[in-house]
Amino acid sequence: MQMTFRWYGDGNDDITPEMIRQIPGVGGLVWALHDKQPGEIWTVEEIEKVRARIEGAGFHMDVVESVNVHDDIKIGLPTRDQYIENYKTTLKNLAKFGVKVVTYNFMPIFDWTRTDLFHPLEDGSNALYYEKSKIQDDYKEMAEYILKNLHGKTFPGWEPERMAKLDELFEAYRPVTKEKLWENLQYFLEAIMPTCHETGIKMAIHQDDPPWDIFGIPRLLCDKESIGRFLHMVDDEYNCLCLCSGSLGANMKNNVADIIRTYCDRIAFAHIRNLRHYPNGDFSEVSHRDCDGDTGILEIMRAYHDCGYTGYVRPDHGRHLWGEEGHCRPGYGLYDRALGIMYLWGCWDMLERLGGKI
Repeated sequence: MQMTFRWYGDGNDDITPEMIRQIPGVGGLVWALHDKQPGEIWTVEEIEKVRARIEGAGFHMDVVESVNVHDDIKIGLPTRDQYIENYKTTLKNLAKFGVKVVTYNFMPIFDWTRTDLFHPLEDGSNALYYEKSKIQDDYKEMAEYILKNLHGKTFPGWEPERMAKLDELFEAYRPVTKEKLWENLQYFLEAIMPTCHETGIKMAIHQDDPPWDIFGIPRLLCDKESIGRFLHMVDDEYNCLCLCSGSLGANMKNNVADIIRTYCDRIAFAHIRNLRHYPNGDFSEVSHRDCDGDTGILEIMRAYHDCGYTGYVRPDHGRHLWGEEGHCRPGYGLYDRALGIMYLWGCWDMLERLGGKI
């Protein structure tokens, strides 16, 4: 298991690499060029600036998250071929700096979706929250709420330029059925797989968050069956998963540990976080401690250990602690992610010591 930490870059993140360096066992920073729009080429010069900062702080830059996929590719427009060529060029440029994994998603219009970015928990902290009844017809209200609470920072999938055209995006996606979206995903992957082989970069898809259709928009990567379809559809060792326990765990029917055991050899990157569900279908993000939620963190860690997982891991999201919600981006506080790392390492170290028998 190779521990990493997501960093949004100087000027775009109040957390610095020097702070992250003090968290035990973190070897790499998960990064991106967050000022780039989907479809734009990441240039060698731009990547070099980030490399100097990351490696200068003593970290590797093996994992990128996210190189976002342009909407024209997801919709299947004739212009998609040019955007795919741009994507290939970006992969080739990233390979020059030793990047090994690129995380992306294929969610139409919205990336992750929440209705409360600072929901109060019993202990005085707050966290991301999903209130089912608020995800109905008014997608603009939800989008405006999220954009207002990003503290001026960029978030992949929530680019203000795209969000300003929500009505146009919904109209453009109207003909895209779930099956058509599957076809467009396959087209994209088959087009870039030769470049992945050439560069040695594994493409790791993130599951849809939440794992069900919202606002009438189809979602694909939602459960064990759909993940199996995805991996079989383009059965290539470079077509991989960014296995997100929180996204899959939002649906309590998903057994995340079982999914890990089934597809472990195709997991290039792991996001590990915990959720607590409520009877009405709402859910809240909570600490990584197993008993604080119902995602099954202990069984998830045991599954990775039993499979001999040697890939990249990061704590995914965290509560906002000790007043930091006014200074950090929603879901990405320093302290709870650092606590999460120590909890995950504690689980892993005990599994190592006892040969998995806990």
